[in-house]
Amino acid sequence: MDRLLHLDRTLDELDPPRWTPPAADATHLVRTVHELRRVPLGELNAADLRTLLSQQVALPCVLPLAVRLLIEEPLLDAYFYEGDLLLAAVSAPASAWALLPELGARLRAVITTLPALGSLTGYPMAQVVDGVL
Repeated sequence: MDRLLHLDRTLDELDPPRWTPPAADATHLVRTVHELRRVPLGELNAADLRTLLSQQVALPCVLPLAVRLLIEEPLLDAYFYEGDLLLAAVSAPASAWALLPELGARLRAVITTLPALGSLTGYPMAQVVDGVL
């Protein structure tokens, strides 16, 4: 399924089962992730995608959206620092990328054109990319 064709639908619709409301004592992060699952994909911004990627939520739906942004602006500052969305994307498990090999190849091609990115992770980005994508 091409998830980019479903920008008017939510993760709760595309990634069943629908999540139940969070517990009353849930953390802010948990409440945020639950809320993001009810937002149409086309309305998710870079910070939302970073949050969902970091929490490994609905990766087959979220990774294509993130890669679409990263191809245009690889070092996008989603919320915390320059390149935080990229780091969240390449930190997704290899099993998620295995479902999206063409997207992984496209992102790898973009990353290889970037200057050294050691400052993003504390170690060479090539190690991150080789281990995941």
